[in-house]
Amino acid sequence: MFTVTIQNKSYSVEKIDDALQVNGKTIEWDLKWISDRKIHLISEKKSIEAELIDIDKATKSIQIKLGNKISSLQLKDRFDLLLEQMGMNNMASQTLKEIKAPMPGLILDLKVKPGDEVKKGEVVLILEAMKMENILKSPGDGIVKAVKVSLNQSVEKNQVLIQF
Repeated sequence: MFTVTIQNKSYSVEKIDDALQVNGKTIEWDLKWISDRKIHLISEKKSIEAELIDIDKATKSIQIKLGNKISSLQLKDRFDLLLEQMGMNNMASQTLKEIKAPMPGLILDLKVKPGDEVKKGEVVLILEAMKMENILKSPGDGIVKAVKVSLNQSVEKNQVLIQF
């Protein structure tokens, strides 16, 4: 399940078997691809041509052209919705003070040092946990004040790794 927001109105979208439900209502449609970016859609006796203009994977937003009108869609998958329910959806907009370990693990690589300027989304370190490499990125812009861990150091969940 995911949500799509168009012009400040949100719709709950869920795929069940081969059907698509929008706000709990099954949508019947006939879809034909015209090109790799254009589709022709018939739904409820209405004919619509849609063209993909732009996709921003980082912000999960899409711009499409419906007829002669360009619309922006904001997508939220089940993980975004879960973070929102937990009150963690706006953490990146808060003042960046520190990065904590999301789980116990081993520091495999440090990408920053004190004094480095980091941008939102920039890789700051790699943490191995459960035999998987987890890339930790900066949730916002800032200047590294202190790196509280070293290479090959074991860390516990919620341990402060980097301070800003």
